[in-house]
Amino acid sequence: MPSFDVVSEVDRQEVRNAVDQAQREIANRFDFKNTNSTIELNELVITMHTASEDRLDALRTVVEEKLVKRGVSLRGLEYDDVQEATQNTVRQVATIKVGISSDKAKEINKIIKAEAPKGTQSQTQGDTVRVTSKKRDALQQTIQILKEKDLGISLQFQNFRD
Repeated sequence: MPSFDVVSEVDRQEVRNAVDQAQREIANRFDFKNTNSTIELNELVITMHTASEDRLDALRTVVEEKLVKRGVSLRGLEYDDVQEATQNTVRQVATIKVGISSDKAKEINKIIKAEAPKGTQSQTQGDTVRVTSKKRDALQQTIQILKEKDLGISLQFQNFRD
């Protein structure tokens, strides 16, 4: 029976490359001179540190541009509040979310049950959703339906099997 998996993942190497490129760019840009701006990556947590909130906005823009260029979706990017740091500086933490939470999995299952072609079934397996159907065309229609919905997370479709 044909099936595929709905997952939410990011390529960690691409995230690392994007942060490295952003660090290089802020080291060379004139508007970041003498601001002690830094970008640090720890697992999937990006910490941005700079002199003021307007510089932080520019820093965030640089990071987002580099992530998009590297093919990393910004849908999974979640920003914490801006924090005051030492010596009149500001810090902000951005977390890249991976995996489908149980709430999002329920929402995906509900969408598939309501809108997918007849005979299409879905079930949650950990942080993935397995979708099965007797017809391959029904699975392709289901992928289109899920792509059109804005679920707040980036979705990938893997393990398409006949």
